[in-house]
Amino acid sequence: MEYIQNCHVKKLSPIATPKQIKTELSISEKSIKTVLKGRQTVKNILQKQDPRLLVIVGPCSVHEPQEVLEYAQKLNKLRKELEEQIFVIMRVYFEKPRTSIGWKGLINDPFLDGSHDIETGLRTARQLLLTLTEMGMYTATEFLDPVVPQYLDDLIVWAAIGARTTQSQTHREMASGLSMPVGFKNGTDGDLNIAINAIKSAMYSHHFLGIDQNGQNATISTTGNSWGHIILRGGRSQTNYDETNIHKAIKQLLSAHLMPAVTVDCSHGNSRKQHTQQEIVWHHVLEQRLAGNKSIIGLMLESYLREGKQKIPTHHKDLQYGLSITDGCIGWEQTEQLLTQSCAALRQNQSNLVMV
Repeated sequence: MEYIQNCHVKKLSPIATPKQIKTELSISEKSIKTVLKGRQTVKNILQKQDPRLLVIVGPCSVHEPQEVLEYAQKLNKLRKELEEQIFVIMRVYFEKPRTSIGWKGLINDPFLDGSHDIETGLRTARQLLLTLTEMGMYTATEFLDPVVPQYLDDLIVWAAIGARTTQSQTHREMASGLSMPVGFKNGTDGDLNIAINAIKSAMYSHHFLGIDQNGQNATISTTGNSWGHIILRGGRSQTNYDETNIHKAIKQLLSAHLMPAVTVDCSHGNSRKQHTQQEIVWHHVLEQRLAGNKSIIGLMLESYLREGKQKIPTHHKDLQYGLSITDGCIGWEQTEQLLTQSCAALRQNQSNLVMV
């Protein structure tokens, strides 16, 4: 039968089951409390029961856990200082979709050398999430491979479905069974209907093939996830963070009988893939929020220890510390200033409303 099946499969390498890895790296009571509190807060923000601004901020991707922990310690301290006005969740992205080829993220290739030790990647990702949630840091990630949530979903507060996968039936089905709120990005061409249809699809029950916690093939039947919402990330030739486009998105959501809740991604199409433009997008959207548009519930920002990005070098010793290896990020100092100033503006705005 070798000549008629798996013709292009070079190797099949069994790995530990979700249950085995979750037993080895078990979730603590403190992490459980962090995750449950974070998920409920996001739900409250989506329903306008919590007036705070949701901010999802952090590196474009994780490639060096120790660097990420240094960033997380800084962000966690700032998170506590801002929590009256801003609810901060940290980007902890382990999977990277690719238009053609390239590094697919820490889970797929944790050693950055093409060895693709996925089991080590899963363990490394889970250990990092355990450390973050135990320190009280809320976590966000993009789920790409439909098997990965079985290993990590108990440690994630908020999940994203990316622009390349929002139209995918597989990812809509997966989202319908995820345990946390899920943001769907508009398509890479800027099409909002793709995301709106995805939100609606994920609200319903689905039945599909997957694996259970023991690694056994299974039919997965879901209840549907009613906490889907849209992320505006711009398109190839256009941005969509301006007042006109945001009102258009709200109108389309209402017409589809969905929550009028909009999160704006300051990176990607909205910044023309120029990390230095993220601050412009941020201020423009924040001004709309301060002017009274409470349907803008969140902002996303790509930020790391140092500004910019680097290519993956041949030798790991040549990696520059605290610098992204995927999309360019703004540095920590700019991040801290942006969030602190925004918190002050939101506080002042709230005070003015109370006085009136």
